[in-house]
Amino acid sequence: MLLKKKGFPEEDEIVMCTVSKIHFHSVFVNLDEYGRTGLIHISEVSPGRIRNIRDFVVEGKKVICKVLRINEEKGHIDLSLRRVTEGQKRNKVNEIKQEQKAEKIIEFVAKNLKEGTTKLYNEISGKVLEKYPSIYPAFEGVVKNEGLLKELGIPDKIAKPLTEAIKQRIKEAEVQIGGELSLTSYASDGIEIIKEALKKASDVDKNVNILYEGGGKYKIMVKAPDYKKAEKLLDAATKNALNFVNKHNGQGNFVRAE
Repeated sequence: MLLKKKGFPEEDEIVMCTVSKIHFHSVFVNLDEYGRTGLIHISEVSPGRIRNIRDFVVEGKKVICKVLRINEEKGHIDLSLRRVTEGQKRNKVNEIKQEQKAEKIIEFVAKNLKEGTTKLYNEISGKVLEKYPSIYPAFEGVVKNEGLLKELGIPDKIAKPLTEAIKQRIKEAEVQIGGELSLTSYASDGIEIIKEALKKASDVDKNVNILYEGGGKYKIMVKAPDYKKAEKLLDAATKNALNFVNKHNGQGNFVRAE
């Protein structure tokens, strides 16, 4: 990976590392993104008693760690393996994969421009990393704003082919959330009331989708560019349906999916 962050990581930051040396009571690793060395004490490798530390770590393998303490004066970075949750591992792996995808895009453009990949990467990252933590989030921004690279100060001869390559390879970010909507009406025209309630929910936005599951239950799903907008749409859609049913001799409730 070409990305090299400056300085030290933050405490509690999740970092990708490569195991370099294994001792009886400790593990030395290289922090891939920072080009620095860190230490994992045996007590931070795994919960419980460890008889052989090599049962948990292997030299040359990638591990995802949590930063515990930093001493910038001495250059010490204390890390933990056991305090990293499965969710944090998945997010970090995904983040690394995204960054590698961004680097592949730069490699493709470099080849077409007949330039060295590292040279082009350094020219691009020098501008991008002033405002973004890594390259991929900036490339996601390009999908929404074609002029972003030029705004960051990247020359047009690079910005134009890079923008084209990004738009071909990265789709606009999208999240999906939802849950189960239960609706009941006791009115004589209850079926029509339920239909109208569902219509009021789906009319909130074209990205609100409702599927009948049986027994007065409906699966409602919302897609949006980010969680904030998705939550707003889901809240509006479910409230529209529930309010309409409640006003017409009925009842309902919504249970959010985990």
